[in-house]
Amino acid sequence: MSSPNADLSRLVAAAADLCRKPLRHAVVPSQPGDPQAEEEVLEDLCLRIEARSCEGERLPQEDLELELYRSGEDLHLTLAWLVDDQRPMLWQGGHPVWMDPATGSRCERPADGVPLEALARRLRALLVGLT
Repeated sequence: MSSPNADLSRLVAAAADLCRKPLRHAVVPSQPGDPQAEEEVLEDLCLRIEARSCEGERLPQEDLELELYRSGEDLHLTLAWLVDDQRPMLWQGGHPVWMDPATGSRCERPADGVPLEALARRLRALLVGLT
């Protein structure tokens, strides 16, 4: 029998595969071995989404960090690139908001931001149903 977080990891990886084609993805806790990350489901959880090419070559420049957290009854998420902390990050609640990572102020969607918005919408829709 699989754990809830293993199922969550598969769900996130499948959504990333669909929204960020042709990349392939694997999902791991941001801090492997963290007992808190292994016990919690959709409560202040950070995951690392690792990317590979179709041929299986690791593409760390495409890796993302997914943070899931609750604010009141709502589920929110952020997506940020792991390698380049200067790139805008995406907050997804009721709508997408791109933010400058240094200041937290709103900014324009980056040219390659559309697939991330699609991923954020898909994840939020899938995960809200699980809570």
